[in-house]
Amino acid sequence: MSDDQSRRGPRAFTPDFLTELFRNPLDPGYADAAARRAETGRPARSGWSVGPVGLVVIVLLGFLFAVAYRQTMAEEPGRAQARSGLVAQIKQRQGETDALSTRAEELREEVNRQREAALGGSRAARLRELEASTGLGRVRGDGVVVELADAPGGQDALGGADAGPAQVIYLDLQSVANDLWGAGAEAIAINGQRLTSTSTIRSAGQAILVDFRPVTGPYEVSAIGPGGMRERYEASGSALTMRQVAKVTGLSFAVRDADDLTLPAAPELRLRYAEPAVSPSVSSSGGDESSGSGTSPSPSGGGR
Repeated sequence: MSDDQSRRGPRAFTPDFLTELFRNPLDPGYADAAARRAETGRPARSGWSVGPVGLVVIVLLGFLFAVAYRQTMAEEPGRAQARSGLVAQIKQRQGETDALSTRAEELREEVNRQREAALGGSRAARLRELEASTGLGRVRGDGVVVELADAPGGQDALGGADAGPAQVIYLDLQSVANDLWGAGAEAIAINGQRLTSTSTIRSAGQAILVDFRPVTGPYEVSAIGPGGMRERYEASGSALTMRQVAKVTGLSFAVRDADDLTLPAAPELRLRYAEPAVSPSVSSSGGDESSGSGTSPSPSGGGR
């Protein structure tokens, strides 16, 4: 070793950043803070502390929650009373509606008896046939009943996963009724609501309306028709579709034969746009006195 090397001493290597980081991972500030706490003798604070402002805010929030809870509980009897009053009114109106419907049916039967007595045999029979075909008369006979019901809980029948609202919708009832007509049905009713040529099946929110009257599940579509109607309906598009939907979603769908069905009459039709044709008046033998011609006068009020 030379004299220069002996004077310099052993060679020192400056560590790089990564080596220093692994050697001293703790930030120097933590060591300084610990040293100051050791000099002053104060222990380190644990947890959190609440100052005067925070304490006031907490007390104020607690007071507001207490007032809101008290006001809610004070108003609860009033809301419960109003709810029970509305339920009572709904039940009362339903009872009145049922009573009026029963009375209307009795009056209709009385009118039919009086009318048949006034018309006589053949014309009364013809009138009954027309009423049955248009839905204005009660009918009895053998037929088919299609039953539909919502899936229990809206669960998927295959995987058990939530399949959403597996419910019967108005389009299902529409397709079933149309295919029953196509299979030869002569009269159809949905939950006792008789269908006519002007009937509508639609939805209003979650409710299904048949001729603007709500129907609830389970749904029964009853049809009176000739023999073989069930076989023809089983091969229809709605039957195949509903069976597939029932298999996937758990919705209930069944078709069965029914003997001696009785379908009620539909309410009186309200034709708002039909007008009777005006027949031309018969001219007198002497012709028109004012004009002196032999042509017949035009019917009063116009006409078609």
